[in-house]
Order: sequence, then C-alpha cells, then structure tokens
Amino acid sequence: MTGRAKRKPKSIQESGEGNVEVKKLCPDDVTAAPLSKVSQQQRDEILQLYKLHMPDDLYHFWDLCKELCPDNPCGALKDTLGLQLVGPFDILAGAHQHCKNASPNFHLHWRYFYDPPEFQTILQGSEESQHHIGYYRDNPDSLPSFVGENEAKKGCTITPMGDNVFAAVHLFLLRKKKEKGRQKTEEDLKSLEAKLSERAETLNLSLEQKTKGMKQRDKKVVARTFHGAGIVVPVDKNDVGYRELPETDVALKKICKAIAEARNDEERVKAFRPLQEMITFVQFANDECDYGMGYELGVDLFCFGSHYFHKVVKQLLPMAYNLLKRNLFIEILEAHLTSRSHDNLDQLSSC
Repeated sequence: MTGRAKRKPKSIQESGEGNVEVKKLCPDDVTAAPLSKVSQQQRDEILQLYKLHMPDDLYHFWDLCKELCPDNPCGALKDTLGLQLVGPFDILAGAHQHCKNASPNFHLHWRYFYDPPEFQTILQGSEESQHHIGYYRDNPDSLPSFVGENEAKKGCTITPMGDNVFAAVHLFLLRKKKEKGRQKTEEDLKSLEAKLSERAETLNLSLEQKTKGMKQRDKKVVARTFHGAGIVVPVDKNDVGYRELPETDVALKKICKAIAEARNDEERVKAFRPLQEMITFVQFANDECDYGMGYELGVDLFCFGSHYFHKVVKQLLPMAYNLLKRNLFIEILEAHLTSRSHDNLDQLSSC
C-alpha cells in the first residue's frame, strides 16, 4: 500500500442515492393484489420489536402457511422442505407471548454467526449446515432489497434467491425436486409448487431469482465484500461517496489470516500493520465523505469472523452506519458482537 486508494471511476459506479428506494407495488396496468389477513396490530407489534418494516410478501406467505397447516403454520414446510418459519413469523404465531424472559433481544433472534446487520432470518433450514433464508436490506428504513440464503457452518456467503419469500422458497423447492427421494415426497413437492406458483401469480409476485429490480441494485453495488451480496452507498455526480480499498479481497484475506493465525502477540502486532494503514486511509476517506470505504472494510472484517477483528469492526462499522444514517444497524451490530455465537440462536427457546 503505497498511497491512498482512488475512487471507483464513474463508468463503473453509477451515481445516485441508490439505497433509499422503497419497492413499488405492481404497475398500474396490473390487477391490484389482494390484502393479507394479518391484522394491523400484528404488523405494528413486529415493527415495535424489530424496528424494521416488513414487506407484504411476508404476511401473504404467513396466510398461505396457515392454510397449509392451520394448527402449526410455522411448521407448514417442515416435512416437505425441511424449512421452519422463524423470526418475525414467531411474532405472528404469538410465540413471544409465552416467553418468561421479559425482554428477549429480537436483534439476536435467529441471528447466525455471519449474518451482518443488513440480514434478517425468516426461515431456518438444515441445522447441520445452519442453512437459513432471510431478508437483506441496504437501509434499515427501507424494505428489503432481496431474499438471500447463508450456511453459517460453511462461511459468510449470502446468495440472493429472489425479491420475495415466495421466490426464495420456490427456488429452494426446485432444488429439492432434483434430489432423489420417495414418490410421496415428490408428489408433495409438486403440490406445494403449484400452490406457491398460484399464490405468487395472484399477488403479482415474481418467482425469478434475479428480478429487474435486483439487477438495477447490482449496478449500484460499490463493492461485493466477502459475503458477496454487495453493499450500496449514495454516490453523487462527482463520485463522492465511495473509494476502493487499497487491497484486493484476496490480499485482504491473507492479511486477516496472518493476524488470526499469528503464533504470539508479537507476530500479531506485526501482522496488524497493513490493516492499521488501511484504517488510516478510511479516516481520510471519511473526511472527504467517501463513507463506503470504511463500510466495506468493516463488513469484510466482520465476515472474516475472527474475534481478533471485533474491536476494529466496532470502530469502523458504527462510524460508517452513523455517517450513512443507518443507525439501527449500529444497535444490531453491537448486540451481535456482544453475543456472537453459532449456538443459542432462538431468543425464545430458553424463555
């Protein structure tokens, strides 16, 4: 690292706010979708507990699961797909009302080890791989940008599955159909696929894994980061808002590995020097309103996963979120770093 990193050229990074768009409903020439049966009181309760607005597809999916299994909607997909409805669905099921703990932390409810503050789990999959599906938001004040999946036991990668939960479950179901199994299971999958497709069509929801809106978001992504889903920050017409890190992802991972695997404190201090230099560059970038640089570095260090980086992450990410006016993500991050674990993910189970 011989000098400060330059901003990404305008030809690569499109200018514009990018991260504050809220999904629009269907076009005027499309028949309006029916309303969900979920009450306003339940919606308000989720907002109060999570401090996040949920998209309508979540409530419509709950309606479908109640039809599939009235006695246990959260387990409606368990036998067929191995998926359990969790997170905000627990609130709709009233699970929190029977909790002895007066104040479970919903910032941590089904928050897996590698889940950044932008990610919110709504479906639990394989316990062995800790597969889970959730909403990814670029801004806590906006609706989700897409639905993605992660396997926490395998790493930090977040893979987009569509822009709504119907699309994500439909994609997961198609993968299940390719697996060899009993004829009964295949019949159940076909039946569920038909119901998902029919309901999605009624609601004017796309089942595409990569929608037009997601492709538009891709153009606004300034850096993929270690988790691959990318980050979006406002970049103005003068390209102010983001500048690249002075190291490639490969080089940064080597630096992180050297720090995490150092044999003693002396080696670790030495290995930290390149990272400390990058932090200095971030401070310069913040002074010149290129807030995305510190955001990217903070997310990368969080995704690497070593506790040796928690102190630096606490320095970089809250600053970036504050400058980007995404303050709820600060609350989520600080709660997670205080109790970051592969275990005890259900905040309601121990109540």
